[in-house]
Amino acid sequence: MANALTRFLDSIKARDPAPRSRWEVLLYPGVLAVGLHRVAHWLFVGELYFLARMVNHIARFLTAIDIHPGAKIGRNLFIDHGFVVVGETAEIGDNVTIYQGATLGGTNPANGEGGKRHPTLEDGVIVSLGVAILGPITVGAGARIGANAVVTKDVAPGAVMVGIPARPMPVDAREKQKAFMPYGTPCSEVMDPLAQRLEAMRAEIDALERKFDALKATAPDDGPDRQDLFG
Repeated sequence: MANALTRFLDSIKARDPAPRSRWEVLLYPGVLAVGLHRVAHWLFVGELYFLARMVNHIARFLTAIDIHPGAKIGRNLFIDHGFVVVGETAEIGDNVTIYQGATLGGTNPANGEGGKRHPTLEDGVIVSLGVAILGPITVGAGARIGANAVVTKDVAPGAVMVGIPARPMPVDAREKQKAFMPYGTPCSEVMDPLAQRLEAMRAEIDALERKFDALKATAPDDGPDRQDLFG
């Protein structure tokens, strides 16, 4: 158990340059929240639902992180800063990073008991701040979800998603970013695909305006159709 805790703390240090020692990492609210969730989930699996909820409420009071006792969490989950919500049927793989303000939410709460209502995050996913991932969808291994994105459809492994609703950027995070990408958002020349399309349209309009000006300059001044063509 001590070795597992050491590996967990070291995995957080590898993703966060702020702490100077493992002792500092132990003070992180995300570490306490995950630790208490292990207890709550054990009680939940044992059908001690009230006790599981009690531990969940204590964890939420202490850390401002709300992880339902039924959620399944793999190894080395790093919740940075806090204010995160993880729903009952959510599943989180190994080495996942979730930043503040993110929500793994469910859809169709009228379903009643049972049923998969919350997302699945595969290994190595990074969820940036303010993200909402909604419904029983799957975020593929190594995917990056950019700040404030709203994800409602499956995400391919290695995809970088941005926007509302989230859409993929033209880059594979596994190839472009070999190392850890803080906040899951590339700070490079790779642009939002919508911004790229708008820029292409602007360039096309500029080209058309230049052609129009050239035609206007070469047209006869007294031509019969000049007034109709150029005003």
